[in-house]
Amino acid sequence: MINELQITIESINARIRRAVNARGHFPNEQAALKCVYLAIMSLDPTGKGRKRWSNRWKKALNAFEITFDGRLSAGRK
Repeated sequence: MINELQITIESINARIRRAVNARGHFPNEQAALKCVYLAIMSLDPTGKGRKRWSNRWKKALNAFEITFDGRLSAGRK
């Protein structure tokens, strides 16, 4: 059985893949990371997160926050 977190992560991955494919190629690693960062930040552009949005994405974004050692929340300040 596929759990809710796995579905959410796959949805985020699809959005990241879409952003990367739209860009095509990257001159360096920094440019690729910026594209991924912007794709993740565009999930909630206001930073406030509606309740429905929060229910769908919060677990996955918390996992990214741990993985990327606070860099996602630092970009919102």
